[in-house]
Amino acid sequence: MSKINLAVFNTQPPHKYYGGVERRIIEIASRLSHQINTTVYSGTKSGFRKGTKIDGIKFIPIFSTDKLYPIDNWFFNNSIAGFFEKINADVYESHAVSGYKFVKKLRKKNKKTPFIQTIHGVLADEYMQATKLSYSSLQTKLANLAMWRLAKFEKQAAKDANLVVTISKYTKNKIMQYYNIKKDKIRIVPNGVDTKKFQPVYNQDKIKDQFGIKNRPCILYVGRLIPRKGLLFLVQAAKQIVAELNKTIFIIVGEGPQKLQLISNLEKNRLLKNFLFLGDVKEKELPLIYNSSDIFVFPSIQEGQGIALLEAQATALPVVSFNLSGIKETVLDNETGFLIKPDSKKLAEVVLKLLKNKKLCNEMGKKGREFVLNNFSWEKSADALLEIYNEVT
Repeated sequence: MSKINLAVFNTQPPHKYYGGVERRIIEIASRLSHQINTTVYSGTKSGFRKGTKIDGIKFIPIFSTDKLYPIDNWFFNNSIAGFFEKINADVYESHAVSGYKFVKKLRKKNKKTPFIQTIHGVLADEYMQATKLSYSSLQTKLANLAMWRLAKFEKQAAKDANLVVTISKYTKNKIMQYYNIKKDKIRIVPNGVDTKKFQPVYNQDKIKDQFGIKNRPCILYVGRLIPRKGLLFLVQAAKQIVAELNKTIFIIVGEGPQKLQLISNLEKNRLLKNFLFLGDVKEKELPLIYNSSDIFVFPSIQEGQGIALLEAQATALPVVSFNLSGIKETVLDNETGFLIKPDSKKLAEVVLKLLKNKKLCNEMGKKGREFVLNNFSWEKSADALLEIYNEVT
């Protein structure tokens, strides 16, 4: 049987970024390289100007801009639509809002090539959750306005697509609720985790020493620094945590537009010395950072699933997160971690409980790794997507 030719659209070049969407594209495409010829079309960001091939995956630059989202997205959608006649494939697959103009053109020309819209976090839901935040700066309000606009494009792309793929039962329900897509058009393919890459090691003191945090309780966050991720909950909780355990260090991995606001807030509360901002780190460094930590905290107020939660549990870290959205499908409450209501005081109480109980941390960490091993792998995700590609062709 001949290979399926798959064209994937994503504004961010997956080989240049390390977000959840980009990881999913590469992890699945590399595992299906014997059955699928995958070509990824991405924006000209982070110096991506020349086509390349990595692990059997072709990466083709399409002009966008290196400006901030959503400006880059608007340019990319216009460019990808302009290349319509030159992009030939058996299946088109767009992630988030990276192909809404392409599928619009596809339908206008009555082309029968199947188009799959992949929705990770439902933008309409993200917008609704963001409007509930009590701390809305001008920058946040502008970002929410852009999100509201992009949600309309995501909705239209979902309607125009042959199938919609998403990552959790939660996101499926929100797609049906906000975008009025029938359930028989939606397929769930959860994200996975590489459990060989993300696994516990037993020389934590040596690893902590590399980061200059030996003999210090360590709390880790990995993700974008944006309002939806709820980092101001963590800042407020840190005041109570540091008041009891003043050596506690908070490692923050990731970049984003909220970084300066977070630093300013920490300075006002005299907590900056307890925070270590590492920015975006190289992929090979991330497992080491997880292993330097005692607890993983993820205070997001809206999440389709949360790959970082899978990575943390695979590394046998107990996790603390909020009891909402797709997170409830990714963490076992009171078994692999604690799921609590969005509240800074409660967040501090639970973190302190874990920091003071090493045995509980170890028990939850062990169960977390078992849970991930049994339920989440990129191999399972790849097999499920292969069935979907065969279904539409």
